[in-house]
Amino acid sequence: MAKITQDAAKVGAQVGRSVPRLEGRDKVTGRAEYTHTMRVPGMLHAKLFRSTVAHGRIKSVDTSAAKKVPGVVAVITIDDVRKVIPDPYYGPAFHDQPILADGKVRFVGEPVAAVLSFDPHIADEAVQLITAEYEELPAVFDEVDALTSKVYVHDVLKPAGTFADLKHLKNAKDTNMALDYRLRRGDFDKAYAAAAHKFEHEFKTQKVLHLPFEPHATIADYKDTGVTLHTASQGPSFVRTEIARLLGWQENKVRIKVPYLGSGYGGKLYIKLEALALALSMIARRPVKVALTFEELFYQITKHPCTFRIKSGVDKDGKIVARKCEVYWNGGAYADIGPRVTQKSGLTASGPYDIDNVWIDSYALYTNVTPSGALRGFGVPQLVWAYESHTDMMARELKLDPVEFRRKNIMREGGEHTTTHILKDAACEKAMDTVLERMNWSKPFDKGKGVIRRGRGFGVAIKAVITPTTSVAIVNVSADGSVALYCGTVDMGQGSDTAMAQMVGEVLNIQAESVRVVQRDTDVTPYDMGTLGSRSLFHMGHAVKRAAEDAREKLKALAREVGEPEGSNIPIRELFVKRYGMQAGNVIGSGIFKPDYIPPAPGTGLSKNVTAFWMVSSAGAEVSVDTETGHVKIDKLVNVVDCGKPINPRIVETQISGGATMQLGFTMFEKMHLDGGQVTNASLADYKIPGFHDTPTVMENVALEVFQSNGPFGAKGVGEVATFCVSPAIANAIDDAVGVRLTELPLNPEAVYRAIRAKAGKPLEDE
Repeated sequence: MAKITQDAAKVGAQVGRSVPRLEGRDKVTGRAEYTHTMRVPGMLHAKLFRSTVAHGRIKSVDTSAAKKVPGVVAVITIDDVRKVIPDPYYGPAFHDQPILADGKVRFVGEPVAAVLSFDPHIADEAVQLITAEYEELPAVFDEVDALTSKVYVHDVLKPAGTFADLKHLKNAKDTNMALDYRLRRGDFDKAYAAAAHKFEHEFKTQKVLHLPFEPHATIADYKDTGVTLHTASQGPSFVRTEIARLLGWQENKVRIKVPYLGSGYGGKLYIKLEALALALSMIARRPVKVALTFEELFYQITKHPCTFRIKSGVDKDGKIVARKCEVYWNGGAYADIGPRVTQKSGLTASGPYDIDNVWIDSYALYTNVTPSGALRGFGVPQLVWAYESHTDMMARELKLDPVEFRRKNIMREGGEHTTTHILKDAACEKAMDTVLERMNWSKPFDKGKGVIRRGRGFGVAIKAVITPTTSVAIVNVSADGSVALYCGTVDMGQGSDTAMAQMVGEVLNIQAESVRVVQRDTDVTPYDMGTLGSRSLFHMGHAVKRAAEDAREKLKALAREVGEPEGSNIPIRELFVKRYGMQAGNVIGSGIFKPDYIPPAPGTGLSKNVTAFWMVSSAGAEVSVDTETGHVKIDKLVNVVDCGKPINPRIVETQISGGATMQLGFTMFEKMHLDGGQVTNASLADYKIPGFHDTPTVMENVALEVFQSNGPFGAKGVGEVATFCVSPAIANAIDDAVGVRLTELPLNPEAVYRAIRAKAGKPLEDE
């Protein structure tokens, strides 16, 4: 084809390069602009008055004192919102969340009123003067209780209409269930009854926080002719659609602009502050900024706590013949994307094992706590924690080696997943073997002595990517040979802009560094379902690759049109001059991608094509346990990820490291403490995240290169997969060290010490 630039890259040289992050210099020099630091002319600041009760009817809200504070422009309640947005409810799965509390409050911290001022400090002062009176109602906090409780968080359910498996819940009453997903394969009851060995365990995970270092922030600038929102969002296309729906407008009157994003981890998906900022701007007739503090993050969105009850039947030869999984997801007061977490993770609840008879029930449940949503793994880390702990417990009781027990049962290439989808490009056993090799598993292991005891453990996991979803990309080749990429994938720190530029460079035979990736702007960048679920590299990668290929073919056609021989190396600049008589014109390539998909069969959940690709990982841990304090030191953590072909090896390595470290915090100490629905540790002084002293002494991040046959350049996503096996690997190692089994996260020193004392017959009295 025609040569793009004078210093064109070597063919095949861009994919597989550890290209430095394209936006790195802007970020480290402080030039990068984030929504949280943005200002627009005439902008008002909003501060929120929040509920102090978990469940109650609003009897009155007194805003009179707040309105008298000098500098306060307005104090807004739901009555004001209804004047501009008559039906002020939103949500991706259910239209259940009001812009401000409407008649009832459903969790402590729910926004009830907003104060507007040009000075955020004045707005904050005025918020303190608002008072509210509630008729308190009984509340439900536990996910298992919520299934049968007569306390109902919502009077009637209103599915958004987006998802077919929620239609049966339209207008449902007297229920806290936002989805009841089920999968049935074979005959569990018969196989379990005939099993030689039967096991039954329950595992729990806690409520934890995304904690992006840029808290949620949105600026809405409403005009009658259109609205622009500058927002910290992982899914600008969805935000545009939902804002247009709330306004009853066409989408082309709604513009969503996303500057740099200070991480998200799933917490900045769908509508968060955007609907509120919109309503406030409509009322004030000025731009309005809503920006949360770190404390307010505890009242915005969290990870799903869950209770997982698992039963397995094993035959006399150590083969798992039956498994039943009941998973209860604590969705909080509003559904957000919880029903999708319930279904998309639920279908892999039986683990990476070849089991003929499987029964899965997965329930999304409303409770009176902060809403839960997607968080790096979409529910799978909660499941892996349970089923890989369960696997070790079975092996230990059966006196079987945990490696050989897994090897006897693990799914292999070409086998059927529980859903009946044929496994392809999913290196479960290879990932496990790589961990064992890195940990020298077959060699003698020092078990420690005295008060310090040592142990090791591992786990293996599988996840289906969110399917089906759609991505669109545009590649623009200018007359001087420079290239711009337009795509909706939001780079929130994962390095996607760099990887996408590398794909463009690979196709067009140019340096990735010379490709400009245009900031996300729905007036400019085309549709993308959202940056979530490790889908972007695969889905948007395909769209980008196709757009670049389309541009390449059009350049070839242009060369033929001006009489250039096949294979000519004419520079692009000269090609355009030859065609248009001057340096003018553009070549536009476009690409769209949506994978094939067969919806799960109603009633059974079975499908021959349930996912575009499988994510696989394995992790191993070596720990030292102080038996006098319960303190656990992680001596070594090996995390192996099947990532397909790494587009950018260095970025992949840091993704694995980041995911493992995040899950380490969730495993060892992170937990939101609640008392009657009130968060009691809503600050970074009390809610601890991992620091340097908490990281493992040795940490190995291994990208297992297993070519993804249907992926762009053989690649697939890695953003979530490194989180999967950290928790069970550590729990299994603790059990190996001191012979105690913890079944609830986090594995903090108190929990370990109490278990050690209980095993010794000297339980501590609860204070």
